[in-house]
Amino acid sequence: MIDNSSIQYTEDNIKSLDWQEHIRLRPGMYIGKLGDGSSHDDGIYVLLKEVIDNSIDEYVMGHGKNIDIQIEHGKVTVRDYGRGIPLGKVIDCVSKINTGGKYDSRAFKKSVGLNGVGTKAVNALSSYFRVQSCRDGECKMAEFKEGVLIKDHKLAKSNEANGTIIEYIADETIFKHFKYRTEYVENQLWNYAYLNAGLKLNYNGKTLVSKNGLKDLLERKTDVENLLYPIIHLQAEDIEIAISHSTQYGEEYYSFVNGQNTTQGGTHLAAFREAIVKTLRDFYKKDFDSRDVQTSIVGAISLKVEEPVFESQTKTKLGSQNMSPEGATIRSFVMDFMKTNLDNYLHKNKEIADAILRKIQQSERERKEIADIKKIANQRAKKANIHNKKLRDCRLHLTDGRKVEDQEKLATTVFITEGDSASGSITKARNVYTQAVFSLRGKPLNCYGMTKKVVYQNEELNLLQHALDIEDGIENLRYNRVVIATDADVDGMHIRLLLLTFFLQFFPDLVKAGHLYILDTPLFRVRDKQKTFYCYSEKEKQDAISQLRGKAEITRFKGLGEISPNEFGDFIGDNIRLEPVILGEKTRIEDLLGYYMGKNTPERQEFIIGNLKVELDQIASDEQEVIDLSPVPENVAEEVV
Repeated sequence: MIDNSSIQYTEDNIKSLDWQEHIRLRPGMYIGKLGDGSSHDDGIYVLLKEVIDNSIDEYVMGHGKNIDIQIEHGKVTVRDYGRGIPLGKVIDCVSKINTGGKYDSRAFKKSVGLNGVGTKAVNALSSYFRVQSCRDGECKMAEFKEGVLIKDHKLAKSNEANGTIIEYIADETIFKHFKYRTEYVENQLWNYAYLNAGLKLNYNGKTLVSKNGLKDLLERKTDVENLLYPIIHLQAEDIEIAISHSTQYGEEYYSFVNGQNTTQGGTHLAAFREAIVKTLRDFYKKDFDSRDVQTSIVGAISLKVEEPVFESQTKTKLGSQNMSPEGATIRSFVMDFMKTNLDNYLHKNKEIADAILRKIQQSERERKEIADIKKIANQRAKKANIHNKKLRDCRLHLTDGRKVEDQEKLATTVFITEGDSASGSITKARNVYTQAVFSLRGKPLNCYGMTKKVVYQNEELNLLQHALDIEDGIENLRYNRVVIATDADVDGMHIRLLLLTFFLQFFPDLVKAGHLYILDTPLFRVRDKQKTFYCYSEKEKQDAISQLRGKAEITRFKGLGEISPNEFGDFIGDNIRLEPVILGEKTRIEDLLGYYMGKNTPERQEFIIGNLKVELDQIASDEQEVIDLSPVPENVAEEVV
């Protein structure tokens, strides 16, 4: 035990940090987790949001109908055509903490960025940052490095249109090995488009614009052919909703406050879900179980709130109870809106009302059919959790029953592994506080086309859903990242596909919400007496050999169990490589699973034969056959694996 009694505590221990030093020392306080861009809520996307939020606020105030966004080689440029920052305050607005125009509620009454921190955090966390404001024929520009002013340009005459230009490069010493994923950036920009009908966002040569708001959002996010009735789209001042039921399992919601995508929901989403149940119960005059009403719902809500209170600087969860300091509660506001407008809509649209009733009754029948099976399976799962070692949980979930806060949950990961050797290596190497391991026994069941009854009848699948706590939906998901960790061989790929089938069949909302990943582990170790390289591809292996001038020992890792725990620590720690599982726009899950996991079809045979190749270099080096399944037929999938 270390004796700290002799350590002195004096005036010298008290330090004052400049604003940029504090942001760089504690970035998590300002932008949440850092990450490398593999997750939709990683820090680089939060920086982008902080910049665009200011441009959106200008549009909302009636200034500028276009925003130009360009991302190239890690450099981000955002140009709006609003009023431009007042020229005398350009430097202060991006470098003086708690400074901004949004403290004046007359100018920005329902803005999302109210704390005067956003662009300052971007500035401090960038290796290069440039701001330029143009107003009425004059421009003011300043350049920064890590938040420190390096060049203050003089006021100059200009023919540039009014507006603000922000250009920055995220600091690679903070955001290690980062890269922007087009799917995440476009999704972020589409959300802005849906919430600001008519606004044009020009991104890398592509224009994103929406005419019908949240109705367009649901049409893009879901497969319209799987919807049981046309999307119900209702709106009024300060609120807009869209809703339908689909054929898929689970619930799927998109929620926004003042243009901010509240991915963790909050008081407005809770009120929306409650209001749907209450309105439908009152309309049909039946006391339905809330689960039967909510099953298979796809919905979206956007709310405008005065002075919103969020539960973190990243604004992913609304904590406000009131619409305004003097107004009604958010719950009563949403309830009243739904009671009046949804009820009226159903009275006017009998066919849709009948379709909703049929769906609720179908869900009720299915729930009752599996009630007994579910009860037995839950009892079996509780016993298994006590006696077996399938789940090696993280300590964050084992802290005396303490509630895990949302920000803490963002750091948690569970690895789903195959066999004892692989799980043993990861278990020894993991961060025991935030990383858990779930060990599969053999290959999981191919559950394509089956009903959810099979989840409770199959011990492995039942234990897995209990380990994740997703039996009643992903609201209680215990881990932010669910990582499939299988061997880099044919059997490993098969298990990966079976697990993907399980999640897509029964928990598609978990995939769509961006929680599912594939662990990328090295295929080769190349080393000599001085250096060691871990290589994830044939090209990386050849590059490593050339750096060691050909005198190298080459090891081919054929399974995760062959990688020692000491080595594994590098691959699941700070240097972890994860590939998110992303469903492309308009992807029909039914068609996707039918293609890959259904009966053998001529189309799939042609696909496999056309993409199965033997790499001669690989055979010469380790006699391993490489199967390249990365090309995916058009309109079948955009899964990133």
